[in-house]
Amino acid sequence: MIWLLPLVPWGGAAAMLIIRRRALLPWLAVAPLVVVFTVALWAAAVQPVIDWSWWGPRFELQLAVNGLNRVLIVLIPVIALPVVAYASASSRSNPSDSRLLALLLVFTGAMELLAVAGDLLTLLIAWELVGACSWALIAFEWRDPARPRAALNAFITTRTGDLGLYLAAAASVAATGSVRFDALVNADRSALHVVAAGVLLAAAAKSAQLPFSPWLFSAMAGPTAASALLHSATMVAAGAFLLARLAPVLAPTGWFHPTVAWLGLATALAGGVVASLQSDLKKALAASTSAQYGLMFVAVGAGFTAAAGLHLVTHAAFKALLFLGAGVAVHAAGTGDLARHRLGTALPHVARLFAIGALALAAVPPLGGAYSKEQVLAAATQARFGGPWLISGLISAGFLSTLYAGRLYLLAFGPGPSAAVHQPTRLERWSLTFLAGVSVLLGLLWLPGAARWFEQITDQTLPTEAARLVLFSLITTTAAGGTCWLLWRRGILLDLGLPDKQRNFAAGWFGLPMLATRLVVTPALRLSIALAKFDDRVVDAGIRTATRTAALISRLAAWRAELMFERIGTTVADVTSVMAGTSRTADDRVIDRAVEWLARAFSRVADASSSADDERLDTVVEGVADDVGRAGRHSRRLQTGLAHDYYLILTIGSLGLIGVAAFWR
Repeated sequence: MIWLLPLVPWGGAAAMLIIRRRALLPWLAVAPLVVVFTVALWAAAVQPVIDWSWWGPRFELQLAVNGLNRVLIVLIPVIALPVVAYASASSRSNPSDSRLLALLLVFTGAMELLAVAGDLLTLLIAWELVGACSWALIAFEWRDPARPRAALNAFITTRTGDLGLYLAAAASVAATGSVRFDALVNADRSALHVVAAGVLLAAAAKSAQLPFSPWLFSAMAGPTAASALLHSATMVAAGAFLLARLAPVLAPTGWFHPTVAWLGLATALAGGVVASLQSDLKKALAASTSAQYGLMFVAVGAGFTAAAGLHLVTHAAFKALLFLGAGVAVHAAGTGDLARHRLGTALPHVARLFAIGALALAAVPPLGGAYSKEQVLAAATQARFGGPWLISGLISAGFLSTLYAGRLYLLAFGPGPSAAVHQPTRLERWSLTFLAGVSVLLGLLWLPGAARWFEQITDQTLPTEAARLVLFSLITTTAAGGTCWLLWRRGILLDLGLPDKQRNFAAGWFGLPMLATRLVVTPALRLSIALAKFDDRVVDAGIRTATRTAALISRLAAWRAELMFERIGTTVADVTSVMAGTSRTADDRVIDRAVEWLARAFSRVADASSSADDERLDTVVEGVADDVGRAGRHSRRLQTGLAHDYYLILTIGSLGLIGVAAFWR
């Protein structure tokens, strides 16, 4: 039944594209996710494992539910359910929504397959499916030329990192003869270095860590539901999950954990600055996504994958909530520009729900987001490297996260004019309420025993809690909240008082998009064009030359055959002429005489037959005719008309038959 995790969403997507009845779209979209949630609960409890061989022992593949993925396989449908319901809200008015909903289901199924993969080959298949689905979702509204370009930018950037996963799989096969995760413990140190580098490259690109972070801005070209799912529990989560899954095996490299931690911290700080200065609502949330996954990288690097997994869970809930709320705001305002929002008065219910997500992002207790960030900070204090630099960097990142969370809420849903705006549908409000409820329920993690329960599920250890860290975090959060309020009161919360040139540079990832375009996207496109030209001018030219050579050889062969057959024909004609002359001589001397002899013989036979016919056959025929006539005349005498004569004839005949029957042997 573990196969049901990916197959049920894919089957639901196929059914949706086949049926295409608008009234049934919400049900067809939600029902598979309910089934997946049920199966995921069963799988998390039973922890099934499936092993099979593909192409021999080197490709022993595995699907397994164990450790952190016990949480992830349940989290995915929990987050996807309200997101898909939100997307289906307009399905009755937009015929293309069946395609959007189907893509979201395929996306969910691919992420489930990625979560349960127990080997690098299965992981690669799911990894590619997730990337392909994200490209299709970003370019969903393909009639706008800017959206396919944005999708291509995001796709090429993440694909550049994906090469690392191919490298890791190849190194694993070369070193251990297997692609299984558990076989990596047998890899030698040099091969393990290659695997670790490839995994880190792939994970950094997928989770939008430096220098790959700007691709999330391109991802904002997709529909709101796609952004919500992509940033919370699917594609961007894949990188952090992969690191948490393989970090214990890759620890012997020595450099892997510190590199992961410092990379995550750098992204958390840079993403915090970008989110604090970005004037587009969805792009600011995208920058915050990079920053929050940077915190997960820090926890993985510190050696506490359970802390990273815990923050992944809480982040998925509040980030999906924030993106759906942002979608409502953008629809109502007609723009993503934060300078033209302030919809708190016009959309009070959405503003309250958005506030729950913002408070969780700001790490305000007793919400679950605050607890998971405390675990990340505690992990940094217990790391074997970094010391005060790592801790102070995390505190700064926490300050920035509270600052940009408050900034986003005040600019998007702060008090403003009560103008009539587009109100969310009932299904959209339900989706927001559901995710807000999940974010509030995750506050139960503060209860005693909750941490122990999470450790038992993931088979990992959380860092030891320290009361002083909670107090220090509260002070940092309060200071950041106060700073945000002062900037709001002074009217400089949007630009923080910076000149436009400097602010735009920092808000645009410090020029990284331009560098990525020049160093990654443009070279990749030029390489593709060059390869296409090489194919046309060299490969195809060789094929065309071979074709022309074959045609020339064929024509030469035909010409030689024609000459040969002409010569043979002439020879045959000469021989035939000679034979014809000889035949005519033989015909005159032999055949004509034989014909004449046969004619005379048949003439004599005909004359003899005519004489025999006159003398013998005619006499026989005439005698038979006379006998028949006499028999007829005698038989007429029996027809007297007297009954007793007939009885006598019948009696004689009957006695004759009886006698014959009696004496017949």
